Amino acid sequence: MQSKFKRTYKFAINTSFFITFFTTLLMSVFLFLFNLKVVWWAYIVFSISVYIFSFFVIQHRVEKFIYRRVKKIYDDLTLLESASLSKGSVTTDMRTLTEEIDKFARDKKIEIETLKVREKYRKEFLGNISHELKTPLFTVQGYILTLLDGAMNDKNTREKYLARASKGIERLGYIIKDLDMITKLEVGDLSLKIEKFDIIELVKSVFDMLEMKANKNKITLTFDMDYNTPVMVKADKERIQQVLVNLIVNSLKYGRAKGTTEVSIENLIKNKVIVRVTDNGEGIKNYHLPRLFERFYRVDKSGSRKEGGSGLGLSIVKHIIEAHQEKIYVESEYGVGSEFSFTLEKAK
Repeated sequence: MQSKFKRTYKFAINTSFFITFFTTLLMSVFLFLFNLKVVWWAYIVFSISVYIFSFFVIQHRVEKFIYRRVKKIYDDLTLLESASLSKGSVTTDMRTLTEEIDKFARDKKIEIETLKVREKYRKEFLGNISHELKTPLFTVQGYILTLLDGAMNDKNTREKYLARASKGIERLGYIIKDLDMITKLEVGDLSLKIEKFDIIELVKSVFDMLEMKANKNKITLTFDMDYNTPVMVKADKERIQQVLVNLIVNSLKYGRAKGTTEVSIENLIKNKVIVRVTDNGEGIKNYHLPRLFERFYRVDKSGSRKEGGSGLGLSIVKHIIEAHQEKIYVESEYGVGSEFSFTLEKAK
């Protein structure tokens, strides 16, 4: 806490004025009653003397009195680590002090509310990650223990259980890999390799990559129109491919049989394009939307778990787009379908 003292003279000036006015008026009445004659300049000298005397007495004594008590308030608040108060100078001005304390109280209230939200999120996150890791671990452990108990002597059972254990380990690998990526994105350790590329060609390559999965789910992957000319953008091609894969895989998970997943690329403003991934699947209820990009948050836990994945796909998408300093949006109507869209910078 700095001992620097910010003086305020307003109280002393105003109070001295009233004391001088009252004293001069009282003296004038006294002289009038006793019929005493005094030259005019004596009134001025008397008034100035009273004003100066009153000012210094009030400024020194009252300020010292208030200062001791106000400084104690500052010191007490400094114990709570209020940066705005500890860096400033002590003032005896009540209005300024009141404003500073009100601001301090508001900031602390916001800080407490933020900590409560973070604590709630931390508990949910720990619960989610514990559940996500526990499920494949117990699965792998169960199959291995069954094999050790004698099932390995049966070739068919051995191969079946080892294949299932392998899927459990694969799922653990997805979770750890995706968690590692999100951590790097959040702390800025994952550098982006910005380059110019044709977003149309990239979408086509993702369609080819996911063709078998789409056919299995009886969903058609398509553009909204024929794109005969390239649409060049500036971004990390590998990361944007990951974004497209995650969004399209999600649309295939929750899409209807014989439905469609449609990708469109539109000019947004002069130097931006917006990429939309739209499906006519089951849609998402409104109350899920604000939390959709949280780690491990699942709209339909049973469905998504049946489909596999780490539960981190949309969170990774959000972090990659934000690492490009771009925006991602979601619109959905339950029972109709969903649309995820994100912006990219055009290449000149």
